[in-house]
Amino acid sequence: MAPAETPETSGTDRYRATAEAILPLVGGAANIASIAHCMTRLRLGLHDRSLVQDESLKALPAVLGVVEDETYQIVLGPGTVARVTPEFEHLVEASRARQAAGADALAERGAAIKAARNVRNATPFKLFLRRVANIFVPLIPALIGCGVIAGLNGLLTNLHWLPALVPALAALASGFMSLIAVFVGYNTAKEFGGTPVLGGAVAAIIVFPGVAHIDAFGQKLAPGQGGVLGALGAAVLAVYVEKWCRRVVPEALDVLVTPTLTVLVSGLATLYGLMYVAGEVSTAIGDVANWLLANGGAVAGFVLGGLFLPLVMLGLHQALIPIHTTLIEQQGYTVLLPILAMAGAGQVGAGAAVYVRLPRNGSIRRTIKSALPAGFLGVGEPLIYGVSLPLGRPFITACIGGAFGGGFVGLFSQLGAAVGSTAIGPSGWALFPLLDGDKGLGELVMVYGGGLLVGYAVGFVATYCFGFTRTMLTELNARAEAVSEVPSAMPESGPVQVRTRTDDTLEPVAESGR
Repeated sequence: MAPAETPETSGTDRYRATAEAILPLVGGAANIASIAHCMTRLRLGLHDRSLVQDESLKALPAVLGVVEDETYQIVLGPGTVARVTPEFEHLVEASRARQAAGADALAERGAAIKAARNVRNATPFKLFLRRVANIFVPLIPALIGCGVIAGLNGLLTNLHWLPALVPALAALASGFMSLIAVFVGYNTAKEFGGTPVLGGAVAAIIVFPGVAHIDAFGQKLAPGQGGVLGALGAAVLAVYVEKWCRRVVPEALDVLVTPTLTVLVSGLATLYGLMYVAGEVSTAIGDVANWLLANGGAVAGFVLGGLFLPLVMLGLHQALIPIHTTLIEQQGYTVLLPILAMAGAGQVGAGAAVYVRLPRNGSIRRTIKSALPAGFLGVGEPLIYGVSLPLGRPFITACIGGAFGGGFVGLFSQLGAAVGSTAIGPSGWALFPLLDGDKGLGELVMVYGGGLLVGYAVGFVATYCFGFTRTMLTELNARAEAVSEVPSAMPESGPVQVRTRTDDTLEPVAESGR
C-alpha cells in the first residue's frame, strides 16, 4: 500500500492520497455509515468495527492517532482534517456509485427512457438545478409537517375550538418557517462542498432581528429580507470564500482564520448587497405569480398544468422549488403547486384509459393496477415510466388532462378563489390537508377537488379516444395473447417459439414487457 504522503505529493493531491490510504483500512466504502469531522478528527460511523486495521492506520504519516468512541475517530490535526474529509467523502460516493453500476440490469419498463433523460439532463444548467433540488428536498418533511399543523390550527381558529391550543399550534407551525433561511444555508454549503455550519451561520444573518438597524441602499434592512433566495446566495458565496481560504491560509492558522474570513466576507456581502437584491427578486416573484393568476388564471393554469410533465422529463421543474418556497415564506402558501398537481390527475386518467383499452394485455394492466393507488396520492413516476412514456401517445393525452385540470383551478383563481398549498412535495389527494388560500376551507377543497376530477376525466377521455392507433391496439392486445400461449416450462433465455392462430408456422415472440 502506498503511503498517505510523499515528498512528491502536495496540496489537493496530498489530501486525496491520505483519504485513499485511510479508506481501505477502515473496511472500504461499504463499511462507512456516516462521515463527519471536528476541528482535528475525522469521525466515522462504521457498520463493522472488526474490519478496521488499527495498527496500519496509526502507521500512516498523516494520522496522529485514533480514538474509539461512539464513532471511530482518526486524528489528522487542524486544517488537515477539513481538507481530507471532502476527499474521503468523494471516494466513498464514487465507490458506491461503481457498486450500483454493477448491480442488476434495468428491471422496470421505461427505465431506458429514464436513463436517457438523465443523460440529457447532465448539462451544467440542469446539474445546477439538481443541486438546488438537493438543497430543498431534505426540507420537505418539515414543510409538510408544519403545513399540516398550520392547516389544523386554521381550522380550530375558524371553528373557535380549543382556543388555548391555538397559540401552541401557531408556534409549532411557524417556528421552522421563521428559521428556514438557516436550514437552506446549511444545506447549500453542504451541497456545494463547504462546511455546512458556516453556510448556516451566514444565512442566519438574514433572519437576525438586529439587521433592522442597518442601512443598505438608502433604506433600513428588514429581518428575513431576501428569504431563502438570499440564504442560498449567501451560502454559495461562503463556500467560495472558504475554498479560497483553504488554498491560501497555512494549516496552522486554518482553524482560526478560515471560518472568520468566511463569515466576515460573505456576511458583509450579504448585508450590503445580497439581502437587498434577493428581497427585490422575491417580491417580484410573489407579485408576478399573483398578477398572472388574477388576470389570466385560466390560460396560465392551462399552460402550467399541461407543461409540467414535460418539465419533469427535462429536469426543469427543479427550478420551481425555490419559487414555491419563496411564495410559502411570503404568503404562507404557494398558489402554483395546486395547478401543477393537475398534471398528476391527467396521468391517472390516462392510466385508467390504457387499462380499459388493453383488456388482454395482462402485463400493462398489472403495472397500472399497482401504480394507480400511488398516482391518486400524487406519486406519478410508476405510471409515467411504466405506462405512458413507453407507449408514447398516452403521455401526450395525460398532459392534455393536466392542462384542463390546471385551467379549471386557474379559472377560479382568476375569479377570486385562489387555492394554495402550505408545503411542497405532496400532490393528488395527499394535498388536501395542506390547502390554504383567501377563501374558506370548504371552497378551497371544492375547487381543488373539482380540478382533480376534470384532470381525471379529460385524461381518460383524451387517452381513450386518441391515445392509440388501431395498429397499436391490435399489436398490444395480440402480443399479450401470443405470450399467454407460451408453455409454462420456458427456457431461461433466448426467443420462445409459439404457434400462431392463423397458420401452423412457428414465429419467435420478442421478449417485451408489453
